[in-house]
Amino acid sequence: MRINAFSDVCLRALMLLSAAPDGELMTTQAIADGVGTPYNHVSKAVLKLRGMGLIEAVRGRSGGVRISPAGRAATVGGVLRTLDAREDLVDCESAHGDCPLNNNCGLRGALRRAREAFYRELDSVVVSALPHQSQMEPVFVTLLTRRPA
Repeated sequence: MRINAFSDVCLRALMLLSAAPDGELMTTQAIADGVGTPYNHVSKAVLKLRGMGLIEAVRGRSGGVRISPAGRAATVGGVLRTLDAREDLVDCESAHGDCPLNNNCGLRGALRRAREAFYRELDSVVVSALPHQSQMEPVFVTLLTRRPA
C-alpha cells in the first residue's frame, strides 16, 4: 500500500505537534518548515486535521495550533482511514465507459480487504508515540522553539 501525499503531510504535522512541549502553539509556517513541506500543503492539512478534531487552533497575533487530546490518542490506521476518501483503489471507469469486467469483479473486493488489513495493522500505532527526541530535537532547534540541553 502507498499513502497519498496529503495523508503523509497530515501524519508528519501530527508527529511534529505531538513532539512539541505540552500546550505550545506552532504556526502553520513553522510546521511547514519543520516537516519540509510547502506552506500551502501544510495549510490544507492543518484545516483538515482541525476539522477531524486532532488539533486545536488559537487565533490572534500569538496564535497557532497544537495537538488536541484526541490527536494524542489518534492511531495511524484511524487517521489514514479517515483521510482516504476513495471508495475503491481501482478506477473502474474510463473515458469509454465502465470496465467490461466491472460486474461482480473480484479485484475490487480483494483490494478493499487488503486496504483494510493495512489500516488494521496500523490501528495499534499511536501517532504521538512515533517521534523520538533524537529525531525531533534538531527540528525544534532549527525552529528556535527549543534549545539544546
